[in-house]
Amino acid sequence: MTQPDYEYIEVIRDGPVTSVELNRPDSLNALNIGLMEEIEHVSRSFLDDEQTRVVVFRGRGKHFSAGADLKQRAEPGNLVMQRRKAGLGARMIRAILEINQVTIAAVHGAALGGAACIATACDFRIGREDCYCGYPEVNLGINLMWQSLPLCVRLVGPARAKRMIMLGDKEDAGTLLAWGFLDEVASSTDFDDAVKRMAGRYAARPPVAVQMIKQSVNAVSSAMDAAIMHMDTDQNILTTMTADRSEGIRAFFEKRDPAFKGN
Repeated sequence: MTQPDYEYIEVIRDGPVTSVELNRPDSLNALNIGLMEEIEHVSRSFLDDEQTRVVVFRGRGKHFSAGADLKQRAEPGNLVMQRRKAGLGARMIRAILEINQVTIAAVHGAALGGAACIATACDFRIGREDCYCGYPEVNLGINLMWQSLPLCVRLVGPARAKRMIMLGDKEDAGTLLAWGFLDEVASSTDFDDAVKRMAGRYAARPPVAVQMIKQSVNAVSSAMDAAIMHMDTDQNILTTMTADRSEGIRAFFEKRDPAFKGN
């Protein structure tokens, strides 16, 4: 299969295991539009890939990903195009969810916001002992979108999901493992080998049976997701028009606590 040239990701094939590496290390692998489009594209490409049995998502550099790139401003346009462009994140997450092969997120350093969404869209998550995850969107005065809220709820349960998403705290590897967000935690020295072991176990199983099981479990667990979450993009557009959103962005860049007023 011919591999297209990507600017923001690196695709590495090793027998039945393919790694998709986010490759913006100088920007902490922040999710700009180009990176998200490439993740969506490569995820769809596995539909025609009969050799790959396991797909591993990971990040280059010190972090998995710091989340959405706040330095990239939305292009002006009418509301019709704003809604379509704002739907890119959800399309990316759906593309990951719809990969037929087993998917693993190998998380080191930070996996925040949209990066945590990517991790929860995978079948399994293995974390390095120094990793931490969280949803800081609330600190910017916005809701969690990309239709990813149900993914978090299924992993950690309603109360812990509310805590993670309402407070926007960064949770460490031990907490994430205890809550069920992570499936395994490995030491810094064993992390790469642990990822290979996990991927190898699933790659060794019969792919037709494994992929049918995956699709059936996903169908059962996500049956109501689209009906419940179909408006989260519009909710996000609404929050971007608030004074609290502007205050959250200013506070982020000024490195101070925001003062939200409910406006």
